[in-house]
Amino acid sequence: MKKLTGLLVLALVLILSACGGKATTESGAELVEEGKLVYAASGEFKPFSVTEGDGKMSGFDIDVAEAVAKELGLEPEQKKFKFAGIVEGVKSGRFDVAVASHTITEDRLKEVNFSTPYYYSGPQIFVRPDSSVQTLSDLEGKEIAVSKGSTYADTAKEVTDNIQQYDSDVVALEALNKGKHDAVITDFATGKEAISSGLNLEERELIGSSKQAIAVSKDNDALLEDINKALEKLREDGTLKEISEKYFNTDITTDPEE
Repeated sequence: MKKLTGLLVLALVLILSACGGKATTESGAELVEEGKLVYAASGEFKPFSVTEGDGKMSGFDIDVAEAVAKELGLEPEQKKFKFAGIVEGVKSGRFDVAVASHTITEDRLKEVNFSTPYYYSGPQIFVRPDSSVQTLSDLEGKEIAVSKGSTYADTAKEVTDNIQQYDSDVVALEALNKGKHDAVITDFATGKEAISSGLNLEERELIGSSKQAIAVSKDNDALLEDINKALEKLREDGTLKEISEKYFNTDITTDPEE
């Protein structure tokens, strides 16, 4: 009888464990919490995501995430997380998605899947006004600051091994403004925003272009499909363009190559 009781208890534990899995939508998408889209952003990448006084995040990425959640009929649930660890958080199931200005790269595609791009951008060199630097080649052997976990470190490695990494692009730009480093490489919109906010810096060469997208777990194809449909709808009805013009006075959501 004791043996039978033990087997029944084990069976009950297994059933409860199975019931404790993620919530599932009608489309088959898995969610961290039922009825919610739990998304991560850094809150340190103005104007894409910035942390307000009440601890909540706002910005371009945040508005896009909220619009996608609304289109999916889900309640948006934001999670502030250090940029360098966000992809791993999506991969491990801590977040449903990342809406954090992630550039689509081959390395990241090994860890997560990406939606269709929700904006197009490019890295740019920023320096102090007295700098003679104009192009990336002018930074040969010089000290460049970038944000941790960004693709900008790879760009900097093309010309130097002297790379300093910060938790956010804004902090790197502030350090440059105070006389540290020879340059910062970051997204052009972030640099322009820093200058308009009072930092005495200048923009130099724009280095290529990049596509930014929403990161989704490789085990969640249904959610990826839902998000792509939502982004398509938001493009068609002008919502993405409206959000972009709110922050940049221009549309960065349209592929410049089309």
